Amino acid sequence: MGRALGEATACAGSGDVPVGAVVLGPDGELLGAGRNQREAVGDPTAHAEVLALRAGAAARGDGWRLDGCTLVVTLEPCTMCAGAIVLSRVSRLVLGAWDPAFGAAGSLRDVVRDRRVNHTVEVVGGVREDECRRLLDEFFRTHRAGRRRA
Repeated sequence: MGRALGEATACAGSGDVPVGAVVLGPDGELLGAGRNQREAVGDPTAHAEVLALRAGAAARGDGWRLDGCTLVVTLEPCTMCAGAIVLSRVSRLVLGAWDPAFGAAGSLRDVVRDRRVNHTVEVVGGVREDECRRLLDEFFRTHRAGRRRA
């Protein structure tokens, strides 16, 4: 989670919500990393999880499947990212802060453990949750204060 928090912190100044993610191989080796870049690159799909999954699959070099891999992310994935996690065959999802507004790994929805799809993901939630939540709270407090001044 420390590396994912580092990715999230690197969002500073970009205007992106500070979310970071890393993909770890079955042996714990770092395969890919990503941070939110929707604002930075103008791409609505440039979520930390999607970018980390792309990097992880490229590093693995044997196709798009990430069987046996773990995705570590600072915020519970949204529905789009949860779908990408399932479709990439990630085995485990480790998340920091839960997201009751948009979360799709147990809060609002549970896409990653839906037994109606052909792959389900083990979920470990609340890892270093306070640190992850503080980073998000600070971003939104600053972001909202800036909008009020404008």
